[in-house]
Amino acid sequence: MNAIVDIYRKYKECGAVTTDTRTLKGGEMFFALKGENFDGNEYALNALEAGAAYAVVNADSDAAKSDDQRLIRVEDTLKTLQELARWHRSMTFVDGKPLTVIALTGTNGKTTTKELIREVLSVRYNVTATEGNLNNSIGVPLTLLKINSETQVAVVEMGASHPGDIKELVDIALPNYGLITNVGKAHLLGFGSFEGVMKTKGELYDYLRRTSDKVFLNADNPYLCRMASERNLHSDPERPYSLLIPYGLEYQGGKVLPSDAEHPYLRISLPSTVINTNLVGSYNADNVMAALAVGEHFGVSLEDAVKAVEAYSPSNNRSQMTRTERNTLIVDAYNANPTSMAAALDNFANVEASCKVALLGDMLELGEDSVAEHVAVIQKALSLGCAMCCFVGKEFSQARKSFDVLPEGVGFWETSDQLASSLEGMKVENAVVLIKGSRGTRMEKVIPVL
Repeated sequence: MNAIVDIYRKYKECGAVTTDTRTLKGGEMFFALKGENFDGNEYALNALEAGAAYAVVNADSDAAKSDDQRLIRVEDTLKTLQELARWHRSMTFVDGKPLTVIALTGTNGKTTTKELIREVLSVRYNVTATEGNLNNSIGVPLTLLKINSETQVAVVEMGASHPGDIKELVDIALPNYGLITNVGKAHLLGFGSFEGVMKTKGELYDYLRRTSDKVFLNADNPYLCRMASERNLHSDPERPYSLLIPYGLEYQGGKVLPSDAEHPYLRISLPSTVINTNLVGSYNADNVMAALAVGEHFGVSLEDAVKAVEAYSPSNNRSQMTRTERNTLIVDAYNANPTSMAAALDNFANVEASCKVALLGDMLELGEDSVAEHVAVIQKALSLGCAMCCFVGKEFSQARKSFDVLPEGVGFWETSDQLASSLEGMKVENAVVLIKGSRGTRMEKVIPVL
């Protein structure tokens, strides 16, 4: 503890940390992290020369042999980064009370939900939130260390691909509130099964139950309700562990309005208002309802929350609709798993268009379930009656072997670059095109030719 207190004092002198020498502006504390393909210790002295105030290095590294007084030698730089972030979070108060930290995780919709919550809460508070999807064992500490004297609420996104991941992150962030967007089939190679997904995501509920803090619960989601019930979490104030703040489209008497060419984006009708978003896909309704629930709990009026949601436009290839000179593109190419793929295809089925094209990339990290899950996606895509269905990646190529005959307009490519080259010759025009795939397939590469 004394070591962290000393490092924290030096961190407060800096006010910022970095793990990348390319982002140095001067005065930061540089953490020399190690990975499978890199070793930040090799750049620690360069970081000091480039203006870093201190460099935290592994004690057994070559950099640690230098007599530079700005070096901080530790046994494990990542563990130290995490401990520093936890200490900073513990030492941050607002009006004499511990800082409010909202943690959210889930199989799908984490980043969109986090962005919507940020927009809604920013109506009333100074919010520090996860940038992009920096939601792992490095990203969460970096987010916490961006909390400053003006921060009133922190919104921390947490990702997981193995059992224990969420437990590790909540023990760093120490949240007072938690929200799981949903649970589905993703990272099955790491989790082992869907039950493994539920158990790991449920580590957020486990933590909040122990600390008697609050859970925002989508009451429409049977899996989340089951997870809450198994932990004896209730919304009835007369029952033990009354920790739930329920919400949900159906729970609150709302519905998704039909989409068409004139209204292509998600529209939600609530008993008292209609919300016109810039999001594509009915699956985003849960994300919107989550943001409204968080806003309401923290005193943001429904009117102001709706305005914030309506002003939000997605980026980074998440639920984006783009109109080019020749086509309308529905781009959701940041990640993909069986649950999100099914949701995207269900939404695409409801899109009214004379010509529809589906460009789908592999879903990664599914382990022994991969072939079966990719076969299911092919079957679902073919049922939509698209003019073209194009599948990219080795997993889809393996699944293709399960089909004796495929209809005209169906093709398989090894990479998105190859598909892009083929599309140049096809000259797709006047079509609504769904582009969906795991980040590793880089499906966004096909956008320029459409």
